[in-house]
Amino acid sequence: MNTYRQYSLFDRLCFGIDQTLRTVCNNPKTTGRACPSLNEAEPLMTILERKNSAALMRVNHTGEVCAQALYHGQESSSGCDVVKEKMHQAAIEEGDHLAWCCLRIDELGGHASYLNLLWYLGSFGMGYVAGLMGDQWSLGFLAETETQVIQHLEKQLALLPRQDNKSYKILHQMRLDELDHRDEALKAGAPSLPGPVKKAMSILSKIMVKTAYWV
Repeated sequence: MNTYRQYSLFDRLCFGIDQTLRTVCNNPKTTGRACPSLNEAEPLMTILERKNSAALMRVNHTGEVCAQALYHGQESSSGCDVVKEKMHQAAIEEGDHLAWCCLRIDELGGHASYLNLLWYLGSFGMGYVAGLMGDQWSLGFLAETETQVIQHLEKQLALLPRQDNKSYKILHQMRLDELDHRDEALKAGAPSLPGPVKKAMSILSKIMVKTAYWV
């Protein structure tokens, strides 16, 4: 099996372009897991409730675009093959979430954020810088990202219309997966990030959430 160091600069550039297009065009690499809501009946909701659910799922879809980009950025700049592989696998597992959110948005008659390419590029840059800071800090960034995503999903679950069990099942499974990712990073020795870094990440996340709900 080839290691990352055996790929040429041109190969890595092609991989990067492929990853970007797959993410923003809703065709990510996934583990192939079935959507948690696959066998759940479509709930009866008013037009306003469906619009609200679609907007909330758009926010979560955008969050998964950002997660993909963060992992891709860290994978690109890390100097350790083990960390690169960890980020690569995490991105594939997050690809399940991206696909599930996209499916649910379609079912609700909504659309993905029109700014997803912008979200991707900004998040990729953050991930790339995190990777340059060193492997331990890269893991710390991963752990803090997952912590904030878990908190975000808990809020989203509370905001969904009560009868929207399809969306609920998707977000519930996503939360469980994010808990596993965070715990894996902590077990691998992820340090706690400085307070100002956590605050900056939180502020950027809130901007994304409020914007993606509408655009």
